[in-house]
Amino acid sequence: MVYRMDINGKVALVGGGASGLGAATARMIVSAGGSVVIVDLNEKVGNSLAAELGAAARFVRADVSDPNEVEQAVKAATEAFGALHICVNCAGIGDPQKIIGKDGPADLARFTKVIRVNLIGTFNVARIAAWAIARNESGSDGERGVIINTASVAAFDGQIGQASYSASKGGIVALTLPLARDLAGLGIRVMTIAPGLFDTPLLAALPEDVKVALGSMVPFPKRLGRPAEYAQLARQIIENPMLNGEVIRLDGAIRMAPR
Repeated sequence: MVYRMDINGKVALVGGGASGLGAATARMIVSAGGSVVIVDLNEKVGNSLAAELGAAARFVRADVSDPNEVEQAVKAATEAFGALHICVNCAGIGDPQKIIGKDGPADLARFTKVIRVNLIGTFNVARIAAWAIARNESGSDGERGVIINTASVAAFDGQIGQASYSASKGGIVALTLPLARDLAGLGIRVMTIAPGLFDTPLLAALPEDVKVALGSMVPFPKRLGRPAEYAQLARQIIENPMLNGEVIRLDGAIRMAPR
């Protein structure tokens, strides 16, 4: 008999779960029989998604980089559903700027904000979630839960103006193995997904013809990735206990050009 974590009956927390990759993951968790706490700053969209998903979902407004707010979100998950087994970190922002511009050096506050939300926010949610997951009884394979973080192909193929975003996502890549090693003795796995060009709110403002042009850059399939495809991989990671301490590029074989 092959052991796998069954999402049915499990509880997940999804950071940045109100839209895009996070929303698709929240829907996947509930469709598989799990419960989900959606953590996001967008109350309107988050509450709407929770209402759509019904009794198996809750929305908690929280800044992923704020320790107290994340602690309250994790507490809400354990109080509402009795435990926490799965954490998926999808929250992230971008703010492109070159290291020097016409008016001088890059704005350090803008750089710092991207690092704070993307990298520090990911670690903050992971550390607090791990503390809760560690209290679970272990399964037959010794597993207590899984944490999935979200990097980007920009961690490897950073484009012009992407210094802050690439640094933040590269940091998430670098966290993967040490966190997996930290938590291995507790039966908690840590994985990272590095998406390529996906049809998410980060690209939502672009005209449709621009989206099509971006999608045509992907070797195959020649289109933008779909959030449901990210959620599909997240499900496979949750269910396969040998996936641990690794980064998976989900990008249709794209390698980003300088610009």
